Amino acid sequence: MATNVTDQVLAAKDAARRHDWDAAFAALSDADKKEGLPPDELMLLADVSFWSGHLEEELAYLERAYSRYLAEGNRRRAGAVALWLADEYASARSVSLVSGWRARGARLIEAEPEGVEHGYLAYTRGRVTRAGGDADAAIGLFRVAVELAERYGDRDLWALSTQGLGWSLLDAGDVDEGLLLIDETATCAVAGELSAMTTGTVLCRAISICRELVDLKRATEWTDAARRWCSREAITGFPGVCRVHRAELLRLRGAWSEAGVEARLASEELPRYSPAAAGEAFAELAELRLRMGDLDGTEEALDQACALGQSGEPARSLLTLLRGNAAAAVNSIRRALREDTASRLQRGRLLLPLVDIALNAGALDDAAAGTEELETLASDYGSELFRASAAQARGSVQLAGGDPERAITTLGRALKYWLQIDAPYEAARVRTLTAQAYRSLGEQDAAARELRAAQAVFERLGARRDVQRVSATLADLARQGNLVATRTFLFSDIVSSTQLVEAIGDSAWRDLIQWHDRTLRGIISEFGGEEVDHAGDGFFVAFSEPVSALSCAVAIQRQLAEHRSAHGFAPLVRIGVHQADALQAGPAYKGKGVHE
Repeated sequence: MATNVTDQVLAAKDAARRHDWDAAFAALSDADKKEGLPPDELMLLADVSFWSGHLEEELAYLERAYSRYLAEGNRRRAGAVALWLADEYASARSVSLVSGWRARGARLIEAEPEGVEHGYLAYTRGRVTRAGGDADAAIGLFRVAVELAERYGDRDLWALSTQGLGWSLLDAGDVDEGLLLIDETATCAVAGELSAMTTGTVLCRAISICRELVDLKRATEWTDAARRWCSREAITGFPGVCRVHRAELLRLRGAWSEAGVEARLASEELPRYSPAAAGEAFAELAELRLRMGDLDGTEEALDQACALGQSGEPARSLLTLLRGNAAAAVNSIRRALREDTASRLQRGRLLLPLVDIALNAGALDDAAAGTEELETLASDYGSELFRASAAQARGSVQLAGGDPERAITTLGRALKYWLQIDAPYEAARVRTLTAQAYRSLGEQDAAARELRAAQAVFERLGARRDVQRVSATLADLARQGNLVATRTFLFSDIVSSTQLVEAIGDSAWRDLIQWHDRTLRGIISEFGGEEVDHAGDGFFVAFSEPVSALSCAVAIQRQLAEHRSAHGFAPLVRIGVHQADALQAGPAYKGKGVHE
């Protein structure tokens, strides 16, 4: 046990090496209270304050370290701390403090002979320049920072500056070289070559870059790597940011329940560290709720994102469209595209929603322009998602322009792309567009086939509004004439029900059958079954896909077994499941397929 300040500092350094952030913070902060720490130890205390969740204390310790360095005449080190403080205040959106600390750091460093701090100054200026949209100037500044990092052997500065260079090269359109640098620096981070703070920063930015590029494979790989690193190093500061990107990937791939958990956790973890990132978490929640058809929940999440400085686009404009105001939705998405001009990639995320909204509002010129820009992005960056989005946009424009034949071919290409990147919701939406094209050609059976496939996906995901819309369209098709539908049929009945009635009596049978019907209906509804008929103690149910029907049958038998175990009795129920084509007329199914 430490007995004096020196021992406490040594114990704290050992705890920090082991990433026992709470122990390191407790020992160092106690030592500082007993005997004010010198600037190097104050910098360590600021570091462990961040990782142990004491953000306010971190800023205070950094400011004290700055003052101590300055008092000692170490102006270069004081300048470097000033640049660090500017970054910390940027996360909290303290604009004046950011400007002041950045200017102070630059003045102190520039007045000194060349050193590694000049590299950090070039790196800072590169970030500011890139954020202002001047990729070429940013490339030059980052190259200077990389050269100084190599000259003075600073791995953290090298990684940060090389990553910044890669990001700027991407902005300038040099995708291959840019991605190579992004991957190299992120690999250095997970390999343990960098400090904890720089590792977290490099990984988070790598994920953000992949997200902007819509490079789903890279985004998934670096998100998982960052999560493993955070777990291994007992990191609590960065997971929230990573959770936002993980939630987005999970949403795209149809794991909506998991996506919701990640986004909610991020919204709880992030406000202390970065209000801007917390706003992204609420914006992701809005995207998820929009797809689930929860319009009020979407608006609530968007309001929270807005309070934290995020526009929430494109969910904001899409919500406006779903609420029936197409003209306002067009104006909203146009405004978002005018404002989000810092990066072509940022614009790319808004273009498919622009096309959808514009077509609904009859703004065909906007839809055509958005489609052309998406196709250019898909060509320039090779992103799988941009290719899928561009094909969907082009097919939608062809359909709206009265060319359903070409639309079917183009939408078929979009469907293939969405399926390749495992994006079930987007693939199902393409199927609904393809169904529209088939209907306009009078090919009702083909339209119904596409709609049923989309319906099955929407039901599985829990996309309520989409299920309602597709079901209504299928019902409309059914009213126009009997359609051949491929369904999975489930039949159930109670074994030896006549003998059971005789054994327990009419009154007990009535109670039993009420419990039986209530239990089975609840499970059938849970798995998306469509109750076609119910006679006596048997159910006739239709499902869009075999997996749902079989899962429902298993769930029924498990529920009966659990009730039998807990209460001593439950009726034996036999269940038959088969898939077949049948004639559909409204809610009814008939024909040979039903009776197989």
